Amino acid sequence: MTTNNPPSDTQPKQEPEQPKLSDTATAHMTVDPTASFVVFLIGMRVNRWWMLPAIWGVAAAMTRMMAELARRPESGLLSHESYPGRTTLTVQYWRSLDDLQRYAHAKDRQHVPAWQRWIQRTGLDGAIGIWHETYVIGPGQHESVYVHMPPFGLGRALPRMPAVGALRTARGRLEVGAG
Repeated sequence: MTTNNPPSDTQPKQEPEQPKLSDTATAHMTVDPTASFVVFLIGMRVNRWWMLPAIWGVAAAMTRMMAELARRPESGLLSHESYPGRTTLTVQYWRSLDDLQRYAHAKDRQHVPAWQRWIQRTGLDGAIGIWHETYVIGPGQHESVYVHMPPFGLGRALPRMPAVGALRTARGRLEVGAG
């Protein structure tokens, strides 16, 4: 509690309480609206359920890629989350487009051999569809807020900060990011 009494040598000065980063129950949190990053959405669609070996092969390859990237933070992958279903979705946050493309084309990493195996074994028969979308995001082109949430999405990929002052509203976060 802050008092109106001036601080003395025996009474420490008390500052207004600021939300803590770990306080997801009461704090409105956001990420730096001036940050740049890449959002990469990738997944597969099962077109022929009876082709279980092909489905498991693609799923296993994605699992190996995510494990490889987790072991190598210098790769530039900031965070990822996956959602199962007939059409799967993995949301990935990357530090830069260069990092994403460097990984995608590195012949000594999991992606290129997995892509080549998919093309050779099932890629052209239509049993499984593969899709991805890439979004390059700059300052002022994103805003986020997290209330009563643990680290999630962009708030898991980038450091969170209290959404106070100009950062309290979506418009304010976008305006701060745009500079």
